Amino acid sequence: MRKRTAFILGFIALCVLAVGAGNAIRKAVDPSVAASGSPLYAALGNALKGLVTPPAPPPGAYAKNPKLVARGQAVYAVQCASCHGDKLQGEPNWRIKKPDGTLPAPPHNVDGHSWHHNDQLLFDYTKHGGQAMAPDGFKSAMPAFGGALTDGDIWAVLAFIKSRWPEEVQKRQHSLNR
Repeated sequence: MRKRTAFILGFIALCVLAVGAGNAIRKAVDPSVAASGSPLYAALGNALKGLVTPPAPPPGAYAKNPKLVARGQAVYAVQCASCHGDKLQGEPNWRIKKPDGTLPAPPHNVDGHSWHHNDQLLFDYTKHGGQAMAPDGFKSAMPAFGGALTDGDIWAVLAFIKSRWPEEVQKRQHSLNR
């Protein structure tokens, strides 16, 4: 009788864990599924999420990564060069407003101001567009590229741009990322 009772209790415990694990798996795959409220199941869900979803690459525009820079150069040529120039030189008179109130595309070489900003701001500006990031009263013509480029593509473009700056400028800009 004791073996049967132990077996039944073990089976019930296994069923409870299976239901909880199922919720944890569903939560890991679809965060809109309500949490079970159990820290054990939450931890299980987080562990399973790493198995179900590949980890995202760490964000960053690593100018010393040749593969990332090459990818960024290719994306830049297609998506950015028409405004910012094939040599990152920007449009002429980039500090003088156009009749529509926008500024011409600035250079991304050392003559511009990109290196005065941290990586996250440059990423957000590129992904969400200039107007989304602009202060009140400022009119930006920079389009949002979040719908056209992956996050990885945006980081790669930034890595390419940074790779063209002199070492001392790269170091100064890098210090802004801390």
